[in-house]
This record gives sequence, structure tokens and C-alpha cells, in this order.
Amino acid sequence: GMCVVGAINNYTDQLYTYGDSSKSSYNLTESLMFLAHFVGDVHQPLHVGYEEDEGGNTIMVRWYRRKANLHHVWDVSIIDTVMKDFYNKSLDTMVDALQTNLTEGWSDDVGHWENCANKEATCANDYAIESINLACNYAYKDVVQNITLGDDYYFTRYPVVEKRLAQAGVRLALILNRIFDKKKEADAMPLYIQ
Repeated sequence: GMCVVGAINNYTDQLYTYGDSSKSSYNLTESLMFLAHFVGDVHQPLHVGYEEDEGGNTIMVRWYRRKANLHHVWDVSIIDTVMKDFYNKSLDTMVDALQTNLTEGWSDDVGHWENCANKEATCANDYAIESINLACNYAYKDVVQNITLGDDYYFTRYPVVEKRLAQAGVRLALILNRIFDKKKEADAMPLYIQ
């Protein structure tokens, strides 16, 4: 329970006590904030990367001309570069593009992203397994200490980052709908994406 998957399940369990003051001794606002944070984290492939390199933190690279570690590239640099290159540094524009992809480009995939057989907890372990596969196939692939990562790396990795952001949002919505749906109808209806 001391990993991102355990944290997601722990904070989900805490939030299930919402509305029952006899069961809740938790700070539910804090639980909600940490749940949202950790659902995002489990979708970043290097957050479940290799222990020996601390999820890419000890792999020093250059992101174009700037020194960074591989973990930082996936946490910050790819997103910052995408924001500059495609969205005129506008978060609203990026969010609009992700929403468009959810309703058009990835619309056939969203139902699969929502699929979670565990009706009372989460499928965080499944999300972590997806992430480690992406870490191996994208984040770590062709990376060695002190390599310069440029256009080849960037243009093949940023679509993965954008899709993982969208998946994290969809799955966080699914978890929250299950927690706060007292009639237990959340699993019967598809997630409405605006």
C-alpha cells in the first residue's frame, strides 16, 4: 500500500466514507486532492518506472539544448514543448484539443478506458501496468545517459503523453462518479464528455 496504486486505493476508500460521519475520521478534502494527484501520477509512465533509476530521475539527458533528467522530460518538458508548439502556450487551447480528441479521435477507445471490473475500488493496478509498458516502449526506449533528445523522440512521445492525460481525466471521473453516486447507477451509464 506504499506505492501510487496503494495510495489511489487508500484515498478512494477514504472518500467512500463521505456522508457517513460515523465512519469518516479523514480529511476528505485532502483525500480528494491526493486522489486526483495520484490518478494523474499513475498515468505518467515513469511514475511506475524502474526503481534502480528512480523512474528516470537518475538518467541525465538533454531535452534539445537544456539539461534535464528523463523523469522531468516526461513530467514537464514534453508538455511545455507541446504547449508552445501546438497550443500557443494556452492551457485552454490544449484542453479543448484533448476534449476534441475524446469526442472524435479517441471516441472508440473511451469505453475501454472506462472499463473497470472492480466496482467498489479502482483499477489502478491496470493503469500502472499500462504505464510500465509505455515506459519500456516509449520513455526508456533508445535512451542512454547524456543523450540529446530532440525531434525524433519528441514527435513519437508527445501523442503518448496527451493520450495519458486524457485517460487520467476519464478514469478520475469514473472513480469519482462511483464514489459519489449513492444510487449506484454510475456503471450503467457511459461517461458524458463535453
